[in-house]
This record gives sequence, structure tokens and C-alpha cells, in this order.
Amino acid sequence: MTPITLLAVQKVATLLNTNNALAQQIASLAAASNVIIPPIQSSEIVLTSVDPNIGDDNYQLTYPRICLYSGNVKNLKLEKFCQFSGTVSVMADIWASGTLIQQVDQWIHYYVEAYTTLLRQNTGDWGDGIFFSGIYEVQFQNPKAGGFGFVESAKVTCLFDVSRN
Repeated sequence: MTPITLLAVQKVATLLNTNNALAQQIASLAAASNVIIPPIQSSEIVLTSVDPNIGDDNYQLTYPRICLYSGNVKNLKLEKFCQFSGTVSVMADIWASGTLIQQVDQWIHYYVEAYTTLLRQNTGDWGDGIFFSGIYEVQFQNPKAGGFGFVESAKVTCLFDVSRN
């Protein structure tokens, strides 16, 4: 049986990759605003919690990208006869890079909006005892030197309710 911490992350990755949903959502938002935003390709949605400096140097990760991983697990024993009945948080580190600060500062907001739009559109039962209520939190980081000149990131934390025997 796949550990719940991996299964929840895989389900988020599947949501983003099915029918290229994330890239399509980014394109839709960009078209509605009449701006050009580089898409996040399926190959740049990775399951790792690697630090960006290590990812840039050792994993050859490119920009833009999303790194997905589990951040927290709580067995709250909400259901008396389940072995696990609680929450799993899935973190998405969303990274943008460009030659101008204005670019990355704009792009990161479109990436976060596209990601959270897909989450909001998919609340409910995700199968395998995983339920997404729609709760998430976004934390933006300031731009800094790196990547193609400048990088900016945002961390989106999603809380999943889980019930497993």
C-alpha cells in the first residue's frame, strides 16, 4: 500500500497533469488578461521537497516549476475504528524565474491563481479515503537573484482529510 504522504501528493500531481490542466489554466488566465505567461509543463511538476539551490545544481530542474511534497501528517483519530483518521498537508512550492523582477513578480501570481483555481474546482472526494475540503493557504516569497536572473516563489499548503483502515 502506498504511504498516505505519497498518495496525497500523487493525487495533486495527477490533477495538475490530467489533460495538461495546469498549463491550460495558465493559458486561459493569461489570455483573459492579454499577457504572455510561460506555461508550467507537466515535466516541471515534480514530487520533491528539494531545496531550490540543490534542485538547480543537482537535479537540473528548470523554471517555471512546481515541487510537490507532504508537509505534515496528523492522526486525529476522528473515526474510532480507523487506523488513520486525520489530515495530510500537501505543499506546492511554485517557482518562477526571468531576467526582469517585474516578470517574475507578475508570473508568480498567475501560477498561484491557476493552481488554486484547479483546487477550488476539485473539492470533494479524491478517492482512496482522501477528501479535499477546499482549505489552502498561500505564502509569497520576495524575489531574489537566481535562476535566469531573478526568482520568486510561493508556497501553497493544502489540507486533506484522510480516512484509512
